Amino acid sequence: MNLSQDPAAAATDWGPFGRPIFDDPKARALSRVGVVDVGSNSVRLVVFDGAARSPAYFYNEKIMCALGAGLSESGRLNPEGRARALSALHRFQHLAQGMGLPPLSAVATAAVRDAEDGPEFCEEVLRETGLKIHVIDGREEARLSAQGVLLGWPGAYGLVCDIGGSSMELAEIQENTVGRRVTSPLGPLKLRDIKGGRKGRKAYIKDVMEQLRGEMGAQRDRLFLVGGSWRAIARIDMHRRGYPLKVLHEYRMSASDVRETAKYIEKRDLNKLREACGISSSRMALVPYAIDVLTRLIHTFKPKDIAVSSYGIREGLLYEQMPQRLRARDPLVEASRFAEMKDARVPGFGKTLYDFVNPLFANARHSKRRLVKAACLLHDVSWRAHPDYRAEVCFDNATRANLGGLKHSERVFLGLALLHRYSNKRHGSSFEYLYDLLDEKGQHEAEVLGKAMRFGAMLMVTSNGEIGSLQWQPRKRVLHVRLPDTARPLYGEVAESRLKSLAKALDAEIDLKFRKPLPEAEAETEQAPE
Repeated sequence: MNLSQDPAAAATDWGPFGRPIFDDPKARALSRVGVVDVGSNSVRLVVFDGAARSPAYFYNEKIMCALGAGLSESGRLNPEGRARALSALHRFQHLAQGMGLPPLSAVATAAVRDAEDGPEFCEEVLRETGLKIHVIDGREEARLSAQGVLLGWPGAYGLVCDIGGSSMELAEIQENTVGRRVTSPLGPLKLRDIKGGRKGRKAYIKDVMEQLRGEMGAQRDRLFLVGGSWRAIARIDMHRRGYPLKVLHEYRMSASDVRETAKYIEKRDLNKLREACGISSSRMALVPYAIDVLTRLIHTFKPKDIAVSSYGIREGLLYEQMPQRLRARDPLVEASRFAEMKDARVPGFGKTLYDFVNPLFANARHSKRRLVKAACLLHDVSWRAHPDYRAEVCFDNATRANLGGLKHSERVFLGLALLHRYSNKRHGSSFEYLYDLLDEKGQHEAEVLGKAMRFGAMLMVTSNGEIGSLQWQPRKRVLHVRLPDTARPLYGEVAESRLKSLAKALDAEIDLKFRKPLPEAEAETEQAPE
């Protein structure tokens, strides 16, 4: 096997997914970017690394500072929180310098912009650390959060709701653009200071929400939830439902789920619930306020469904720096390409494998074909894992990786396909409890894909060498396999066994033929245009 084949020599036709662009100089400039978010409740540093369109989280650290605690009463930043935030920013600057990052992009939101000593705090940070903080208004905060959602969901439409400690923002998205957007004082830290107990607080939330509906108009599409308090509520909803996959991004809830979880929170001991769900005490203290906002938000705007987004303002800042041609790319496919380039034994073979297995999914929708493409790109990136655990490592990576543009059922499809790349059977796996997130038809399609990749991998020599073709006749239940004569030495007992396993999954007969090279003159005639 020639493992040194240059992937740049691969065919130039990349089909509907386009050529990879993470090696483009403009994309490389975004390969490692540090972003600081100075919020009302926390201060966070995120360093993005990897393929620019779907970055990996190279470093992610959050420090709970509660800068906005008591702001409604004093008009000033919480003194203890201010000291903690300054210390955190000192640390983040030092880390960034050690990582050799370009200058950090830092933004501050509601607490700093509302506090009378906010400008003084920013001057102190600049003087003490050299970090310049950009204080953004509520509408800009809403825009950046919505852009973060677009980074993870290209083409998404609906209403983005970002809740922080001192504010809550709404923004509508459609056709990859951010439309109307508003800000409000419905952050949990501010709601704690509303007089009249819970009754007074709920009346206040209702009044503000009606004003927001007047500004935003009807919003009956998907509701995207951004922010730590929403994610904490999603964790509790998962716990209540016994949901098996603990991945917050793309977790779905219905309006009835939220209402049931609100009742669940009200009846439970918050400390025990916090421990069961892995939520920090400072975050859990805000959940009772946030759940009242969420139930009123859903009652007011009546979304058709609800999705949790792990992407928000920090990802929106990264999206801001991307050229449009990068924004238009599929984050799943780009991330998979980057993984192949970095970790596969034969970078570039994923495209060849995709062309080989694609006839089995000739009538599939684009949403399925992109999963097939991703699986082919990822089929060999886990080769370093111990052979006895490789199948499960593949499944685990696919279902829990920080990837955008993947529903939970699609994560399981991708995981099962990669599991079957290394194993004929999926039963008995320690991840079997996750399979039911995908219907039986999807499980079968994932098995077919995995076994087709398992067979195709036996023909892998170079990144762009011819490995043959498949043709599937589902009505006649015949799988036609055409291999080049040069592949005869590769078609041994193991390859034959894997082909039979694929045919069994398809309930098909095999029609296998080897093609001898055509004489040069015949080849030219064959390739001549009509």
